[in-house]
Amino acid sequence: MAVPSLTQRSSDGPALASTVNNALKIVIVGGFGVGKTTMVRSVSEIRPLNTEETISRASADIDAIAGLDGLRRKNSTTVAFDFGRISLDEKSVLYLFGAPGQERFWFLWERLFSGTLGAVVLVDTRRLSDSWYALDRLEHHGTPFIVACNDFGGPFHAVDQIRAALALAPDVPLVECDARDRSSSKYVLITLIEYLYELASKRAADQARAQENGDRAPGDRDEQDGQHEQDKRGGQDERDGQDERGDGPGDG
Repeated sequence: MAVPSLTQRSSDGPALASTVNNALKIVIVGGFGVGKTTMVRSVSEIRPLNTEETISRASADIDAIAGLDGLRRKNSTTVAFDFGRISLDEKSVLYLFGAPGQERFWFLWERLFSGTLGAVVLVDTRRLSDSWYALDRLEHHGTPFIVACNDFGGPFHAVDQIRAALALAPDVPLVECDARDRSSSKYVLITLIEYLYELASKRAADQARAQENGDRAPGDRDEQDGQHEQDKRGGQDERDGQDERGDGPGDG
């Protein structure tokens, strides 16, 4: 069965190809209501699995976004995670996990991070502080990530301003996106994959450079030092033997 490309999609999605033997995991994290579920839905080739539940009256004041022209409410919220899939080729598949944004569900993030290749931190530039916990957790786990600013039509912020506000390292990619748009969400994922490839290539180059510079294990150095000392003793013994036979330089 032919595996669809990133641009192909059906309402229910294709079945997973029997030739797939390489699964990659990416997590989409961020604050409450930044568009994580929307991004998984827009880019997944299958009908996404989601755990959206209607916001109850008891949690209405908790699950709300304050400070944005009064108060903006959501009708539903993710209570576990979202799941989507993208087939990369006949052997590789990308699994997407959207993490819940509310603080009371943050304990689930530790499990979602397990085995993760990398992460997308989705942010709303009108409330950047909601993304600090996600950044902290990813840095704590040593998980590579990029930051994607979802377009909510808010005021413009320069890239340098956003990078400074989030205290991002200079090499961490920062992109803009519209989580509702498939091509835009796909661009975010491609940016992450390219960043992960860049990091892997740099590690490989550093290892090769270390070997070239003689940065070997102590056991290897001891073995070579021992061989060198043995060669020195052998050469001295040979010279001493020549002197005893009288066939050294100047004799004859």
